[in-house]
Amino acid sequence: MKNTITLHDLSFEKFITKTNVQHAVNGVAVRLNEDYRGKCPVFLTVLNGAFLFSSELIKKFDHDCELSFIKVASYEGTQQSDEIHTVMGAEPSLKGRDVIVVEDIVDSGNTVETIIKILKDEEVASFTIATLLYKPEAYKKPYKIDYIGLEVPNDFVVGYGLDYNGLGRNLTSIYKLKKSTMTNLVLFGPPGAGKGTQAEVLKEKYNLVHISTGDLFRYHNKNNTELGKIAATYSDKGLLAPDDLTNKMLAEEVSRNSDANGFIFDGYPRTEDQADFLSKLLKEKNTSVNAMVALEVDDEVLVKRLLERGKTSGRPDDADEEVVRNRIKVYYAETAILKDYYEKQNKYHGVDGVGTVSEITDRLSKVIDTL
Repeated sequence: MKNTITLHDLSFEKFITKTNVQHAVNGVAVRLNEDYRGKCPVFLTVLNGAFLFSSELIKKFDHDCELSFIKVASYEGTQQSDEIHTVMGAEPSLKGRDVIVVEDIVDSGNTVETIIKILKDEEVASFTIATLLYKPEAYKKPYKIDYIGLEVPNDFVVGYGLDYNGLGRNLTSIYKLKKSTMTNLVLFGPPGAGKGTQAEVLKEKYNLVHISTGDLFRYHNKNNTELGKIAATYSDKGLLAPDDLTNKMLAEEVSRNSDANGFIFDGYPRTEDQADFLSKLLKEKNTSVNAMVALEVDDEVLVKRLLERGKTSGRPDDADEEVVRNRIKVYYAETAILKDYYEKQNKYHGVDGVGTVSEITDRLSKVIDTL
């Protein structure tokens, strides 16, 4: 079995070998045989995750027993919800029976709490909880976990019945989510600061994927994609595309580069809502924005640069000083919100944007190398 696997968009590394999993199962089975000698308990298997663990326990159980199932839901992706939904209740009635609840993993204890309430309502004679894996750091409930195969840290794990969005249950070893070493930068700079030039240099130096929202819109428009068609309905009316549309384009591009060492986000986020979306998107991929890096250049220097560029660029917005100054003003109005957003997280870094390309790259690199 491989030491590293990929399920959907996430990578996992081997954490507990098949042999050690079997030792853990055997240890629980030995204790159950001792404690339930002379009894005929009901193994109440919590679906879907505990089916492998339960089948092994029952095969190793030396006394009479019966089998029942219950299904509850709490996980969405890698995040556990506080809301527990009972999808399928235990059948037949457990009233007056000795019940062994078989769990794949106990972390927050929300599922355990829900099942215990059901068992009390059913008026069972007794119940115990057996779990293959137990996360003591995450468990906050007062209920005793009677049989524990292995204690594990509070990492997201898959294998031996445990899944990530449906995949991984059939693995005989257990894998944990691989820690991300990605570097993700939000790169800002006023018009004329040289942001585009630096983005190209930095993506090569640090092997990052450069995502420019301007490029994304041009790509979707040129290729007449579904998102491009929607964007056109706004641009044709002279309206800005809504956050939701920009977010979809960005999420699609990030997913397309799931093996990247990191990203340079250029022109995104522009609003606090977009910044929140980016944070959630990266969190789902076990990473985050490392820093907002902004090139800082005096306004008069910017105006001079842009007007000079306008002589050869052919861009009308580079040739009109009033338009140039307004573009700079708009930039500061937009970035002020985001500067505050990332400063609160100690992620804002202002870098002097005056000098040669290599001098500015060196300044940016000093910031990036400390992340």
